[in-house]
Amino acid sequence: MSAPSPVQPRLLFQKARVARRDEAVFIAKLVVALGLVGFAGYLALAPSLPVALAGTLLLGALYTHMVELQHQCLHHSAFRAAKPHRLVGVPLGIPLLVSYSHYRVRHLQHHRYLGTPQDSEFFGFDTRKPLTWGLLLRGLLDYPRLFAVLKDIGQSYTGRWTYDLGQIAERRRRDIIAEYRLLGVVLAGAVAVAVAGYGDLLLRLWVVPLLFAVPMHFLVELPEHLLCDTETTDVLHNTRSIRGSWLTTWFTNGNNLHIEHHAAMTVPINRLPERHAEARRHATHVERSYLDFFRKTAAAARHNLTKAPEPHTPGSWR
Repeated sequence: MSAPSPVQPRLLFQKARVARRDEAVFIAKLVVALGLVGFAGYLALAPSLPVALAGTLLLGALYTHMVELQHQCLHHSAFRAAKPHRLVGVPLGIPLLVSYSHYRVRHLQHHRYLGTPQDSEFFGFDTRKPLTWGLLLRGLLDYPRLFAVLKDIGQSYTGRWTYDLGQIAERRRRDIIAEYRLLGVVLAGAVAVAVAGYGDLLLRLWVVPLLFAVPMHFLVELPEHLLCDTETTDVLHNTRSIRGSWLTTWFTNGNNLHIEHHAAMTVPINRLPERHAEARRHATHVERSYLDFFRKTAAAARHNLTKAPEPHTPGSWR
């Protein structure tokens, strides 16, 4: 992340502590999400197939939304105290099989190394590669990540789990192992539910929604840095914001305002909209809507489809 220079916007880079109102806003988001999960679960169990399908689709969207709420917990920008972030963040990631502590370590490294070769996000789509339809399809259907989670669970139970992107504190490593073991217990419980004859319940409330959630989450994460300048550490050029609507801002939990987030990552998400005007004035990649972004993405993929491949330089990111 680059620091503000005299010609850069000041508010955009200004730090802010979590206030009582910010905490109340986040708790309200949690209550709304849980209420909607209950409603979607009710629909998913309906005897009518169209209604049940709508319910499972809504559940998939809500599980995606919960990972975005977890993302705020990663940055300790949801509560005034530090401890509740992990207590709340861990269960928020369970439906999508996301370890809170593993995600947090990788994601904070992403913030630290954005615009450098060391950048590596927790969710594996590499926006530095040439954009192709095949790359987008693989990202959209990133179900292999779920099998990678099974590997992490197995290694955690056998004591062989290690962090693969540098050194981390032993306490963090223990937290990650504990969370993968918890996911193992959840999966074992799911198997027990299926064996006990409630497989249909499991399919409707978790398995099918999870299948929907994987591509949904990819589409939420995709705009953050795609087609931006990947060779600069200046957040005004390597990150994208999308103004969007109140619905997309709620659903992504402010992930659409990504320049504002990277400029000051500990600022509570509900305060990011007040910084968007500065992002529009000073940043390179600001879109009016998600539709505009996806049109631009499709145009780039079509262009690369007809473009002759460039010679590959060993060690380059392109």
